[in-house]
Amino acid sequence: MSKPTPISGFPEWTPAQRMIEQFVLDRIRATFELYGFAPLETRSVEPLDQLLRKGETSKEVYVLRRLQADADGPAGDDSLGLHFDLTVPFARYVLENAGRLQFPFRRYQIQKVWRGERPQEGRYREFLQADIDIVDRDTLPAHYEAEMPLVIGDALRSLPIPPVTIQVNNRKICEGFYRGIGLTDPEAALRAVDKLDKIGPAKVAELLAETAGASEAQAKACLALAEISAPDASFADAVRGLGVTHPLLDEGVAELVAVVETAAAHSPGLCVADLRIARGLDYYTGTVYETSLAGYERFGSICSGGRYDNLVSAGGASFPGVGISIGVSRLLGLLFGAGALTVSRSVPTCVLVAVTSEERRAASNAVADALRRRGVPTEVAPSAAKFGKQIRHAERRGIPYVWFPGVDGAPDEVKDIRSGEQVVAAAGEWTPPRADLSPLVS
Repeated sequence: MSKPTPISGFPEWTPAQRMIEQFVLDRIRATFELYGFAPLETRSVEPLDQLLRKGETSKEVYVLRRLQADADGPAGDDSLGLHFDLTVPFARYVLENAGRLQFPFRRYQIQKVWRGERPQEGRYREFLQADIDIVDRDTLPAHYEAEMPLVIGDALRSLPIPPVTIQVNNRKICEGFYRGIGLTDPEAALRAVDKLDKIGPAKVAELLAETAGASEAQAKACLALAEISAPDASFADAVRGLGVTHPLLDEGVAELVAVVETAAAHSPGLCVADLRIARGLDYYTGTVYETSLAGYERFGSICSGGRYDNLVSAGGASFPGVGISIGVSRLLGLLFGAGALTVSRSVPTCVLVAVTSEERRAASNAVADALRRRGVPTEVAPSAAKFGKQIRHAERRGIPYVWFPGVDGAPDEVKDIRSGEQVVAAAGEWTPPRADLSPLVS
């Protein structure tokens, strides 16, 4: 067999990195559940017509196809694709199960997704997302939009990572403003402004003229709105200072003020009103969120989402919602690349039980069983080598303690191989310090 080569965009973490990932997921999951979100996992595939109906391009979707499929036969599996985010499968799940769900329905979903984009640092073709959504039937109160940043702020603050800032805007502000200055295609204007960070103001002004029919004065007004940013409700005065009026604009300003003020009361500095945040997806209708990591701003958002009113509907029933997604693989990939996350040992093991001889391995197994029953991660040495070699085996793997079973009536002893301290111990009583019980992530 020839030497295998990595496949670009499909990350495989080391065991140490995987332990860090599990630690991160446990913290995120615990925070989601503290806020009352219930777990959900959906299938990995969706019909292509559903995957492609909300503004995504076909080149990003991986199609599911059997290797021996008949190319001339019926579509079958060819009409299925791997989901590229968790929003579409969640919307489908709500519609299929609406009669069995209790509304407002609060769910979290931590799952892999697949997207056929160009891999780069922090961007992958297979990656893990952690989503929360709140969906209600027919109407969804705006206060849920103010709750999203609180959950995400608490989840990310529980991790040993740099501080985050959540940039928030409201699509009603943008749409109301664009209509107030006379633009008839606000969605085209939103898509143009969403490219501001990538192509700059001059190119956005050209794009506004080409796609949204904006005059020079209208384009200038759109850019002036996008320049407004504030860590508090003062952004509202700046918007009003532009002299544009529209009922939808007023509604959006009021909703965004509530988001910013709620976040400030919970965690000062967490949210910033940033009116250049547009989010290019068509289905957002209210508050939108993007999250930057201090020191890693150039890589873009690590967590994003927004309010949607029209994504989930069937017949006369609608299910408006608001959701936000943490790009777990994106976040970890950036931090791993910078060497910014470490774990205290490369294995979960806290104690290595030495083997005095192969004939006495059963005695070592019994010690290990007793320690495990008390919640101490334990393994038994692979061979009855000299104790020095068994200690070096533990050192190489970062295992802090080696247990020496007593022989011929002598008591058992346990050694902290970092300090050299060795004490008499009983497997049914001895407990390591709490800090040593599990690997520490920092």
